[in-house]
Amino acid sequence: MRSYQAAELLLAETATSAGTTSERAHTLLEVLRRIVPFDGAWLALADPLGQGHHGLASVDLDVQAVELLSGALAARDLAFSGVNRARATAIPSDRPERPTPSQIPEARIPEALTLALAAPARRHVGVLALLTGSRMTPLPAARRRLDRLAPVLAHGIDPMRSLIGAARLVRGATAGVVLRADGGCLALPGLPTNALLLPRSPVMAAARERIREGQVHSSFLWPVGGPHTSAHVRITVLTAPDDAPPGLTGTALLSAASDVHGLTPREMEVLGLLVEGYSNHEIARALVVAPRTVATHLEHVLGKLGATTRTRAAVRAERDGLYVPARRR
Repeated sequence: MRSYQAAELLLAETATSAGTTSERAHTLLEVLRRIVPFDGAWLALADPLGQGHHGLASVDLDVQAVELLSGALAARDLAFSGVNRARATAIPSDRPERPTPSQIPEARIPEALTLALAAPARRHVGVLALLTGSRMTPLPAARRRLDRLAPVLAHGIDPMRSLIGAARLVRGATAGVVLRADGGCLALPGLPTNALLLPRSPVMAAARERIREGQVHSSFLWPVGGPHTSAHVRITVLTAPDDAPPGLTGTALLSAASDVHGLTPREMEVLGLLVEGYSNHEIARALVVAPRTVATHLEHVLGKLGATTRTRAAVRAERDGLYVPARRR
């Protein structure tokens, strides 16, 4: 009993350890073997875009076995076994689609136990398959142990983990979403969404542009209630860390606007165009005002930001997020 408890504690420590998701997955399987013995194992990550599962780690399985588990055959078996019920479930050995010892000559594994891995709020994050050379149904005790350990395993491979960690660095965030490479968005666990953060909104277009430009961290202001309102919110954009799963590009978070140094809505618009490299005449055309009016706005902006040149004003505005991005037409 003590050895099981020590192994379970080590499993929990591994799930919260640093390193890449793949590294954690391999260590999780090695530790899990002390708790639930198996002859082979496969741990897979659920594609955040809903495109099946991607193998993260395997133990004592040859290439053919891994390919079978990763392919359409596994999808049919997992669906048949009710893997989405988030309980350890045996895959029947008499299924015609089931890999047989003749299909996997080296592994010789006729039985498997599958387990859906879900994060809080029943968010599906992956699948575990444990295979054994015995034709006997896995013991109920093994199933109970797996069911108890499922949340720990799920946390260890959660693809949102690095994104959630980065989002927590933004103080006072009141809403947020995860940006997908295909133009869509996913809910960011722990935060509600907001109408400003809908996939095809102008805010999201501005956020995606900053990610495309390679900005790891950026922020800007956005008017609430209309383009010339005095009320603004802050949008913070974080590019996805290196260990984030493919298909997820970053996060966008909404929070209250901090000190704007007395800048008016129009001055924020002028600053936004200045940040994007517009000349005074180009700003005048974009805002449909006289060049003299633009010069006056810039004079006020320089004074409020304590900048001696328009370049320094643009640098400070971009650094501190004190501008409203130009809206693309």
